[in-house]
Amino acid sequence: MEKKMTFDYIVVGTGPAGAVLAKILSDDKKTSVLVLEAGSNRDKDVPIRDSTFAPELEESFFPQYFWQGEGIPQEGVDDRSFEWTTGRLAGGGSSINGEQYVRPTAAVMEQWERLLGELWAPKRALKRFKRLERYDGDTNNVDAHGYRGRIDIRQAPADPTAMAEKLTAAMERATGFPRIIDYNDPDTPLGPFTRWQLFQKPNGQRESSSTAFLSSDVVTPAGRGVRGRKLTIRYKTTALRILFTRKRAIGVEYLQEGKCVRAYSRKKVIISAGINSAQLLLLSGIGPAAELKEASIPLIFNNPNVGLRLRNHTLNFAVFSTNHNDRALPASDPDALYTGGAFLPDPTGADPHGRAVQLIGIGSGDMLRIAILYLRPKSRGSITIQNKDPLTIVLADEGFLANPDDMESVKNIYKIYIRSIASELSRIDPSYQLMSPDPATLDNDERLEAFIRDDFDHNHHQQGSLRMAPLRKGGVVDRTGSVHGVKDLIVADASIIPFTVDGNTSASAYLIGYTIARQLTRKGLGRKARLSQEMEWGEE
Repeated sequence: MEKKMTFDYIVVGTGPAGAVLAKILSDDKKTSVLVLEAGSNRDKDVPIRDSTFAPELEESFFPQYFWQGEGIPQEGVDDRSFEWTTGRLAGGGSSINGEQYVRPTAAVMEQWERLLGELWAPKRALKRFKRLERYDGDTNNVDAHGYRGRIDIRQAPADPTAMAEKLTAAMERATGFPRIIDYNDPDTPLGPFTRWQLFQKPNGQRESSSTAFLSSDVVTPAGRGVRGRKLTIRYKTTALRILFTRKRAIGVEYLQEGKCVRAYSRKKVIISAGINSAQLLLLSGIGPAAELKEASIPLIFNNPNVGLRLRNHTLNFAVFSTNHNDRALPASDPDALYTGGAFLPDPTGADPHGRAVQLIGIGSGDMLRIAILYLRPKSRGSITIQNKDPLTIVLADEGFLANPDDMESVKNIYKIYIRSIASELSRIDPSYQLMSPDPATLDNDERLEAFIRDDFDHNHHQQGSLRMAPLRKGGVVDRTGSVHGVKDLIVADASIIPFTVDGNTSASAYLIGYTIARQLTRKGLGRKARLSQEMEWGEE
């Protein structure tokens, strides 16, 4: 047996929540933190560093950067299967995603507050986002953003192209919503726009949780804390299960260079493994008793909610021809990535003030695609384990279009929004014509449903499988991420989102990590460490 390794905290994962936790917890130089990351640090690799590779990364799932896996066939979309993956490298999903910075709206955070209390109130969430971000862009409300945080946010491009201007004008006319400058301003959450806010440094390179929170002023490339920081990052280490003494989490067992290793915690074990967090809880004995018994896993706490309520936004496309003289992106700013977009309510008018639709312009060559995300799906999926082997992939059922209301909602987006946008766009410039789906399909419900199922694509917006809520309301963790039924175990990542967020999930994961980190450090910090945190983050 090797020497027993003990730390104050163990954090599994370096994605948006895990990296924030590692940084903030280790700000107290008396506190030791071990971070386990299954991948390696790839921050300097050209495909990870340079934002122009972001679209290719999301399509190709290179094995050196991604977990490799596939979900179960989806009955709602003709039994098609989709990738079950996220980033397996420093920064997790933030190192391989599409870089869109979208906060949940105040309406979503009000739902969180009603369920969980004022810790998650919209005003408090806004304060935390402002402390996290260093915003570089335009806004009508300077108080809506932070300018001294660690996460660089770049609004791009500075000068939108003719293609972006035409698409935005068409969306304005088609939907009746005026153009907005800043969709993350709580006062302007709805409307079309020419510029996205991106997780990017001022030079356009990717900003991930690794570059923002595990940078050279925090940790060395080898994973050792600097300037007296008791932070250790072990790369290429795969967490296998959580260790317990009775019902108290005391450490983590993990695989490193083919060896099974154990590390122990004095205070807390924190799981920030994203889509893999549910599997870790199940393998460790927290979940449905019958399922665990069948897998011969000793039961720690019977909670049938573990792995349930998995949610993801839907994703479809509309394709247009373009004017060959129009560029999708400025030649001087290919890192801008997107050609306009919009956040819109349900097209039927069911909730005229709430976000329900996200449209993303993606131009290439003589083609313009509009990515269509439905942000309020009613369908729910699940994550279950096949056996107690931690290296066996889970059975991930995302339940796409399982609830028939979701199909109706996506159809309405096509029939109302896309049809009207196509009409207005062709009036602005006849070169822009709807090619897919063809206009005749929009007039035929049966053909439109078949098109949606065939065209359906996969988002990496998985959330909610370990819901943050009281146990009686389907919860796995409480309002501070503590796992029900056990002690000293926390989950902090997008898997604990209690209500579906109305946009991309990375911003919400940063919020979760920051909120839980500040709760953990609010008490027990020494005076010097507390003053240091207040200087960087402000008072809580």
